[in-house]
Amino acid sequence: MDKAPSLIVCEHCDTVYQRRHLARGEVARCSVCGAVLERHQWLGVDGQLALILSALIVFVIANVSPIVTLGLSGMLADTTLWGAVIAMWQDDAQVVAVLTALTLFFFPLSQILLFGWVLWFARQGRRAPGFREAMSALVRLKPWSMIEVFMLGVLVAVVKAHTYFDVIPGAGIWAFGFLTILITVFASHDPRNLWDITREDAR
Repeated sequence: MDKAPSLIVCEHCDTVYQRRHLARGEVARCSVCGAVLERHQWLGVDGQLALILSALIVFVIANVSPIVTLGLSGMLADTTLWGAVIAMWQDDAQVVAVLTALTLFFFPLSQILLFGWVLWFARQGRRAPGFREAMSALVRLKPWSMIEVFMLGVLVAVVKAHTYFDVIPGAGIWAFGFLTILITVFASHDPRNLWDITREDAR
């Protein structure tokens, strides 16, 4: 049992390896299938929690603030993410509206809250209630959070709209941009180490 933490198993092909210390920026990959086994953990639990709390604050700002303001002949119109979702729903594009709401709001929010939940307990070396389910859910949610794709789409749309309208970037677009950076930074960190640094509460 004492040697178990020194072993690491590939999630894709079940090949077992001896864990070794990784230098900064180093990534361990499976020699059989090439999958990522482990990344250097450059950010501690407190740092991860601070990053998640920052992401939550920025996420709220991004969703309540106008993304862009369009001007034409002295008239101005702005919209938030939810304003766009409601507009698509009313224009009989319900499928697109639902997918937008899921991938840009519910899935990212679920990720942030779940990460915050497990990290809050991990600060004390404990596993949060429902730890296994939360970690499993995080793996399943990750591919469905598409804020980076949304940000790229907004930038393309803003450039094209500038041909016909006066385009004024709103606080929402800046918040989404900052959120994209936070997500990218956090994605460079491997949360699987939480299995190694936390323990179940004694019963």
